Amino acid sequence: MSDLDSLTAEERERVQMRREIIDDLDEEFELSLEDDASGIGGLDAEDRAFRRVYFRELIRMQGELIKLQDWVQATGHRVVVLFEGRDAAGKGGAIKRITQRLNPRTCRVAALPAPNNREKTQWYFQRYVAHLPAAGEIVLFDRSWYNRAGVERVMGFCTDEEYEEFFRSVPEFERMLVSSGIQIIKFWFSITDDEQEARFRARMDDPLKQWKLSPMDLESRKRWEAYTLAKEVMLERSSIPEAPWWVVQGVDKKKARLNCIAHLLSLVPYQPVSRPEVVLPPRIFHPDYERQPTPESMIVPELY
Repeated sequence: MSDLDSLTAEERERVQMRREIIDDLDEEFELSLEDDASGIGGLDAEDRAFRRVYFRELIRMQGELIKLQDWVQATGHRVVVLFEGRDAAGKGGAIKRITQRLNPRTCRVAALPAPNNREKTQWYFQRYVAHLPAAGEIVLFDRSWYNRAGVERVMGFCTDEEYEEFFRSVPEFERMLVSSGIQIIKFWFSITDDEQEARFRARMDDPLKQWKLSPMDLESRKRWEAYTLAKEVMLERSSIPEAPWWVVQGVDKKKARLNCIAHLLSLVPYQPVSRPEVVLPPRIFHPDYERQPTPESMIVPELY
């Protein structure tokens, strides 16, 4: 007999709702613990105080993101959010927190691999167009068509002519998207040289994060100044009134996430959407139905 069996139906419902809320919070704690696992030493009083602020504000803003999602669905709005920045700048962590409580059918992430041989012969923007949102959708690009202005330029994966053609084309491409009704929001996550090195070293020592450290990441360390120059040129040549760049200071991961989400919320003109009251229908019972026991061989061993 479980503890719930001795409670009234109303008390059981309250306990179960509390467990659901705690489980939701634990999801964020798990992600946060993953971030902190590679840290050295404990948190000081100031860090502990901000940690409480962080969780409170994050949960509050995730509630606002749900309102934004509902508004996007109700109005048919289309949103594209680009996340760019140096390797280990915190783009992935911000994307996780934005999508954590949203409907993946409404808000999805596009993280494209390197182009294959066929895609290399296409119009440069072609493979990205396939991932653009339809009405009522939000798409977050974990790196985007700006690969050409960054990685491809620095690593020599494109010619000078292709690089210049990109900067001639990208303003018109984005204006075309905006004129068709797609809102474009572009974030650049900025970190210092020392901070990137510290995060790379943490990844080297953490078996849970070693997969994040690719040969391309290691190569980027050698070319810090080249990436800096490429970033400066990109921000100057591709920030247009219809789709400006927004720079997120990313040295403090938690502050960067909150600042990014808060700014995203400020850029989308969402309003609360009224929802019809949800009424749980009564369960239908059939007297001739008898539930059959599950074969023991099919049950997952309960190790915990």
